Amino acid sequence: MVFMVAFFVAVGMTSQGRTNSGQYVGSEACAECHEKEYNNYKKYSKKAHSGESVKMMAGDLTRQELEECFECHMTGFGKPGGFVGFTETPQMAEAGCETCHGPGYDHIEAGGDPELIKAKLELADCERCHNPERVAAFDFKPLLFGGAH
Repeated sequence: MVFMVAFFVAVGMTSQGRTNSGQYVGSEACAECHEKEYNNYKKYSKKAHSGESVKMMAGDLTRQELEECFECHMTGFGKPGGFVGFTETPQMAEAGCETCHGPGYDHIEAGGDPELIKAKLELADCERCHNPERVAAFDFKPLLFGGAH
């Protein structure tokens, strides 16, 4: 009986789009509904090319150092559907939409439900990557809108 109740609750949540899969889908999936933002991101944002910098430096870094770079420069590194490697998941080899807005699968599956994505960003969201230590080391200049919005 408990199993059936749990099953129906889980199925009901899925059909209403209230899941929390944490699944990443890549920026191109966002472009289907957010074409203007996606085009601005690709054209103006340095984040759209962040994987290239890491790729150029990869030979000089230890695996641990490289993974630290992946945390911010790649989309969803170490998470479901996220960046695995340049060959396996080249579409995730950038700091894409989901790097700031969170995993998009549930948002998309629920027809764009705004409750299933971080729509309104704050400076604190940027500070996960653009923190004082990194700003000092790399002369980062956090931009809340970063070219996409």
